Amino acid sequence: PYYVDMNQNLYLQASLHSSDKNLTVFVDTCVASPNSSDFRTLVYELTKSGCASDSTYFLYPSPRSDIARFGFNAFSFVNRFPSVFLRCELLVCRYHDFSSRCYQGCVSRFRRNADS
Repeated sequence: PYYVDMNQNLYLQASLHSSDKNLTVFVDTCVASPNSSDFRTLVYELTKSGCASDSTYFLYPSPRSDIARFGFNAFSFVNRFPSVFLRCELLVCRYHDFSSRCYQGCVSRFRRNADS
């Protein structure tokens, strides 16, 4: 466990460990839950499809393409739960493949009505 105070800035880093140096990593979706084994019932979305859902979420510049850096302010689930667990989905793409999802950034998908 990592103990923090409320609203303290948290900084995270995800590193890709591969012998292929022609890869890049991208933070796609991160959700928090008070239950380490249930990320569906009660969740808080920090980012989805590369778009910040939380106003304190920030993607930081990285020194290398195989490292993703991001952060947000610490929070709790209405003081009923002592812990917050984080699950992030990261994408791995070819470095400099600008048609890949890693280089699209925030992608907001809109659903159409079946009648239109």
